Amino acid sequence: MSSRPRNPLILVPARLASIRLPDKPLADIHGEPMIVHVWRRAMEADIGPVVVAAAEPAIADAIAAAGGRAVLTDPSHPSGSDRIHEALLKVDAEGRHDAVVNVQGDLPTIAPETIRASLAPLEVAEVDIATLVAEIVRDEERANPNVVKAVLSMRDEARRIGRALYFTRATAPTGPGPLFHHIGLYAYRRAALTRFVALPPAPLERRERLEQLRALEADMRIDAIVVDAVPLGVDTPEDLERARQMLNPGS
Repeated sequence: MSSRPRNPLILVPARLASIRLPDKPLADIHGEPMIVHVWRRAMEADIGPVVVAAAEPAIADAIAAAGGRAVLTDPSHPSGSDRIHEALLKVDAEGRHDAVVNVQGDLPTIAPETIRASLAPLEVAEVDIATLVAEIVRDEERANPNVVKAVLSMRDEARRIGRALYFTRATAPTGPGPLFHHIGLYAYRRAALTRFVALPPAPLERRERLEQLRALEADMRIDAIVVDAVPLGVDTPEDLERARQMLNPGS
């Protein structure tokens, strides 16, 4: 019997603080703030309600003006997972939603089908957290420490789903075969999210600067599904210009 969640919720964490692109969620893309574009992509995924977990009122106001829902969260949260957990307790204290899909607020061009794909690994009951990867096709990414690699044991070759054994900034694994670029979009079972945010930072997490290693060190299971491409994450003015070009209605 499938253990796929029956009533998922999409939460989009967003905050204004950004070193390389100040006020990033409010950056204009064809007349609308970037966070509104992300909210629209999440709505188009059509897997459940969408709520933006906003660190500041300006973000919540932008979503409300577009007809969406946002909740204010503590601006001092150290991570997006802490932010969405607070938002979850605010919007669903009764526990109706059995899974949470965390869509980062800087992915304005993400395809709705990519968001939907994140739930597929949760069909296996033992999986606590699902995530996404894409095969690395550019040689320069193989040794780039800014490209996080997922080391997978492929349990379902036909559906391209594997169990995550490790995440690293190094080039891994060695030997012939594909390398996978980890995409920081997660689908949590509700209980798994609650457990995860209660865990202290772990040694390997600190060493690699990768939050997901906290889950693996606590013996939580993460499975990943391979998607066709890495969505554009907007971190710099150059990224923002690329997003504008990709979302240009006339292009």
